[in-house]
Amino acid sequence: MDLKSGYPFWAVKNGLLKTFPKLTRDHQSEVVVIGGGITGALIADELSRHGHHVVVLERRDVGWGSSAASTALLQYEIDTHMTELAKRYGEADAVLAYRACADAIGELETLAAGLGDVDFERQQSLYYASNEEDVASLKEELALRLKHGFDASWLESEAILAEYGFVAPGAILTQLAASIDPYRMAYQLFTKLVERGGEVYDRTQMEMMTPDEQGVTLTLTNGATLRCQYVVMAAGYESQAWLPEKVAINRSSYALITDPLPPEALGKLRHTMVWESARPYLYMRTTCDGRLLVGGDDDDEDIPKRRDARVEEKAEGLAQKVEELWPKLDINPTFSWGGTFAETDDGLPFFGPHEAHGPRVHFAMAYGGNGISYSMIGATLLRALIEGEEHPLAEQFSFRRLAKITEQ
Repeated sequence: MDLKSGYPFWAVKNGLLKTFPKLTRDHQSEVVVIGGGITGALIADELSRHGHHVVVLERRDVGWGSSAASTALLQYEIDTHMTELAKRYGEADAVLAYRACADAIGELETLAAGLGDVDFERQQSLYYASNEEDVASLKEELALRLKHGFDASWLESEAILAEYGFVAPGAILTQLAASIDPYRMAYQLFTKLVERGGEVYDRTQMEMMTPDEQGVTLTLTNGATLRCQYVVMAAGYESQAWLPEKVAINRSSYALITDPLPPEALGKLRHTMVWESARPYLYMRTTCDGRLLVGGDDDDEDIPKRRDARVEEKAEGLAQKVEELWPKLDINPTFSWGGTFAETDDGLPFFGPHEAHGPRVHFAMAYGGNGISYSMIGATLLRALIEGEEHPLAEQFSFRRLAKITEQ
């Protein structure tokens, strides 16, 4: 699957940071992670740091799939409101999911500090009502967050205009958010993995997966075999090809990035990511060098050639939306791109085994707007499952949740 089009900023900015060898011989490992993006990197790092021997397989170059196209907003706020999750699964489970995402930001910050040079930066998050009709639901959402101790506040329209310079009927201001360069972080994590004795192979594709009671045998497209005790399928949106049914809907999202803008032009946008209540939503953040990264205008297009043809038009539309909010801000897309992403019905990820493959094959489907935060949670969750330990989110993020979704 062609996962991106146009000129994703992270790939342009960083280039091909490092290449890894192909795996062309029969081999063995304790755990094999399929997928060399940020999700696979976080999971492989977690397992390796806790004593597991890990082999990573990536069919492209590392980080060259969806990670290169990610806009990398790190939020505890899930695309599905906490109030909606509470109605579906109960308040306790809704709060647990949100709190895990909040904790993940701190864990990512600690990890980034140990790596260095991955552009991690704390941000605020301004979630504004796109229209008057959305104010009530946002206020209800804020009340539930405050009830459970989340640091957030309400801004009336006058405060939004005075502090952020655009017109909206109201907004939730959250103190906990961050941004990162996911492409560079993936490379840094894989480099550390190799230094600890792990192995990374790019341009190496798995063709067949044969689980049994003792482990899993992987057959590569070049005929080599790889024997392991556990497999973690972290191939992003392509992972669904290994399941008997679809668990998410593939869609396309679009993004642009500007040249560096003067701090006085950005104002509070310099340290605040902004997104709206409409679906699909417009969102934006800045980079460490002061560029404005804008994304959204999602559509149901799942054919790469058609998505590719829309990139320029979508970028122009996104730029226009930003200029409507801030008429004095001249948005000139320096680079623009589109990418495939997936949405689950409830906005939550899937981590763990699926009955189609048995207990030794685990999936890491960090789908939705919280992909990197979810991946950080999934890293510890999957390690717990592999080590035979309990994890508080193991049930909520498992495929068994599908039965509840079907019932609803």
